[in-house]
Amino acid sequence: MILEHALLPVKPGREEEFVAAFGEAKQIISSMPGFRTLTLSRCQERPSAFLLLVEWETLEDHTVGFRGSAEYDEWRRLLHDFYEPFPVVEHFDQVLAV
Repeated sequence: MILEHALLPVKPGREEEFVAAFGEAKQIISSMPGFRTLTLSRCQERPSAFLLLVEWETLEDHTVGFRGSAEYDEWRRLLHDFYEPFPVVEHFDQVLAV
């Protein structure tokens, strides 16, 4: 299992519009091969910052399968205009769980 981490800096004033668009976009990502779970959280101290965590079966399910798909074009159309600056996406291997 791979955990994708993305801190999403949404343009101030567009937060609610982003949440609505993400509600539509989550249908896209959740239909992709290798997708396991997703959480989207909003920062209390910085309400324009959102944390996206996605579990994938493999790194390639995200980097090749999802990002290389036609569905990703729709994901990008729905969400990428909200970010300033564009988010950094990183992938993590679990080391310890309780």
